[in-house]
Amino acid sequence: MKIPFLEVEDISKHFGGLTAISQVSFQIGREEMVGLIGPNGAGKSTLLRLITSILKPSSGNIYFKGKNITGRPIPEIINQGIATTFQVVKPFRNLPVIANVMVSCLSPRSKRKGEWVKKTEIRARDALEFCGIGDLALEPASILSHGDLKRLELARAIATEPELLLLDEPFGGLNPAETSLIARSLKRLRKGGRFGRLHSEGPAMLIVEHKLADLMQILDRVIVINFGKIIAIGTPEEIISNQEVIEAYIGKGANKLVSRS
Repeated sequence: MKIPFLEVEDISKHFGGLTAISQVSFQIGREEMVGLIGPNGAGKSTLLRLITSILKPSSGNIYFKGKNITGRPIPEIINQGIATTFQVVKPFRNLPVIANVMVSCLSPRSKRKGEWVKKTEIRARDALEFCGIGDLALEPASILSHGDLKRLELARAIATEPELLLLDEPFGGLNPAETSLIARSLKRLRKGGRFGRLHSEGPAMLIVEHKLADLMQILDRVIVINFGKIIAIGTPEEIISNQEVIEAYIGKGANKLVSRS
């Protein structure tokens, strides 16, 4: 029997008398890009924080490559191969952009990947070039636009060489052109088009996002949660035709969200 790459098993999270996540279970395959969508306050970001141990679950378990990682220390989660980007980007604003990424390159996981990755500047520049901001490497992070900060956040995450990448609203606050650029970068990243010196395949991804028109174009599957519970799992085409999802979240115009080339 094949071991799931990521398995979330009956996870619940309570904050006092409030239930944020209630007995959520799902699996993600090694080669998948999965969306996690739902209304504001549905529990999406909470779920990402449970997977990365920023929050500890009230009950349930999380398995990564067959190993129980529930509530393990955050550095251990990172070194297992899981990286996260956040809605609110908090760089080291007074340091150059490249220094922000070099910090990620110093993780134990990154260091053991091979001799060349010990040259942190080269590795950081590769990540910045992939994300389209290599020309800003020596600028202080404080001057970056919101869109460039989002790209810096992605560069910091991929510099750890993750096998699983969790993204919390990577398109948030971006204009259509910036959103399209990030979406294309994520699709290329999944196909292994980043640091060809190391891998032929990129990380699996779990993406929380509200800009569904761009998101649906790059996903393999979608998980929909509402009030802390899963209400649907399926392909983008299946999700946009699910009446419960339409009523709870998508609303009118759902049929315009998926247009596969």
